[in-house]
Amino acid sequence: MHPNGAMTMKRLSKQLGVLDIFCIAVGAMVSSGIFILPGVAHAKAGPAVVVSYFLAGCLMTSAALSTIELVSAMPKAGGDYFFIARAMGPAVGTVLGLLSWFALTLKSAFALVGVWAFAEKFFAFDTRPLVVGVAVFFTMLNLWGTKGSSLFQIIFVLLLLSLMSVYVFLGLSNVRIHHYVPFAPYGWHAVLATAGFVFVSYGGLLQISALAEEVKNPSRTIPLGLLSAVSVTIVVYCLMVFVTSGTLGAKSLDRSLTPISDAAAVFMGRSGDIALTVAAMTAFLTTANAGILSASRYLLSLSRDELLPTLFGRVHPKRHTPVPAVLTTGASLIGLFFVPLESLVKMASMVVLLTQALANACVVILRESRIQNYQPTFWAPWYPWLQIASLAGVVFLLAEI
Repeated sequence: MHPNGAMTMKRLSKQLGVLDIFCIAVGAMVSSGIFILPGVAHAKAGPAVVVSYFLAGCLMTSAALSTIELVSAMPKAGGDYFFIARAMGPAVGTVLGLLSWFALTLKSAFALVGVWAFAEKFFAFDTRPLVVGVAVFFTMLNLWGTKGSSLFQIIFVLLLLSLMSVYVFLGLSNVRIHHYVPFAPYGWHAVLATAGFVFVSYGGLLQISALAEEVKNPSRTIPLGLLSAVSVTIVVYCLMVFVTSGTLGAKSLDRSLTPISDAAAVFMGRSGDIALTVAAMTAFLTTANAGILSASRYLLSLSRDELLPTLFGRVHPKRHTPVPAVLTTGASLIGLFFVPLESLVKMASMVVLLTQALANACVVILRESRIQNYQPTFWAPWYPWLQIASLAGVVFLLAEI
């Protein structure tokens, strides 16, 4: 510690295990992408929107495998920024690091829009100051310490998954097949375009690599945590979208900003509406928390490489948190909350797709360059076809968006 008690440029402490990574990753993904977006997406693709969610999840899984390989070789704060900067140079790394920070902050802002949408259902007054207060709370929670923030995440994610499971279990028997006819009324081109649109629903996954420096035994913990998180999320998303589309139908579902709680009200009554509203609010809170936690590490890593002012690299000597980076992220989150919803979704999806493409490209560059000290403990399977297919998918979805 510095003699005068000031923050120093010290390392972050290793405190996170498999359950922490699983819950932070699930919390980073499950949010407005499932509790708000299905109505807007259904209006674009029809009932085949369930296929859009599945395709987006498969594309994210391919990127997750590449990211896990890179993180197992270089478990440093900053995640994909750190290894992309090493593979492609500081210029590309700096742009990518700032874009990743921006994407995570956008996704967290998207979650705050969700808090606002649901709060408007219950309160007669303008609830935006309340939502800003939520952002301030999570900023302070992340200043308190990584373990405290992670404990909050574990409790709320387990509650969230329980409520979502109840929704699917009770809802499957209420699905009406006629709501699926026609299945793809706007054509399969619209289904693929919508896959790019809903890609933001999985957007928090890769950025969990930014916490690699704070993970115990990262070569085991990160693969287990991330792959289990994305697998569970894909299954839950597809089942929930299937139930929602089959319960409400196009007339009620299209453009609804509270589709899940609307469907719950149909087959669970008022108590179901309340329960799924609680689930939605829980999801928004976990995403906002995970976003601030992960995004701030990008600013920290950029500062360590002297690509941002050294201020952002300062870590509190007792709490082991990057205070200036957390405060900057929290303030930016509040500002982005006021951006229009559709613009927010498109910007976040495009940035997440771009970072995914670069992660796949990095695996190819580092393997083909035969660098001696590139020794990952996890090797992505089906090289290089997995990376090539993933890159092609990203390019296609970016063009569709």
